[in-house]
Amino acid sequence: MVEGDLRTLTIEEIEQHNDLASTWIIIDDKVYDVTKFLGEHPGGEEVILQQAGGDATASFYDVGHSNDAKEMTSQYLIGRVEKDKIASKATSGDRSINPEKGSWSDIIFSPTWSNFLIPAAISLIVYAGYRGVKAIFS
Repeated sequence: MVEGDLRTLTIEEIEQHNDLASTWIIIDDKVYDVTKFLGEHPGGEEVILQQAGGDATASFYDVGHSNDAKEMTSQYLIGRVEKDKIASKATSGDRSINPEKGSWSDIIFSPTWSNFLIPAAISLIVYAGYRGVKAIFS
């Protein structure tokens, strides 16, 4: 869809699309229908569903998506957020990400952390096992 041809959507319209049947997210004030992409998302559908119906800009950039991923968004672009609603929504902070409000389990099991913690834990276990076996046979 050409950006000039984008339809204007209200926050209220976008918020209604927050489940598996219809999943819309906002990134940089543009609206994306990512329903068909849920099953393909490398981080799992839950990651997107947490942002469904709201502004996912911070989450999208925090993860550090590749250029290919950023280019891929264009195929899901369906509209633009109503201009006068953007500022009021940004100040209200309803759906914005606040790390202080997240639970520890959300942080630890987020794809970014689990991609680091799981291999680190496995490495420690293997190293401890190696040291134990080495001590027994030395």
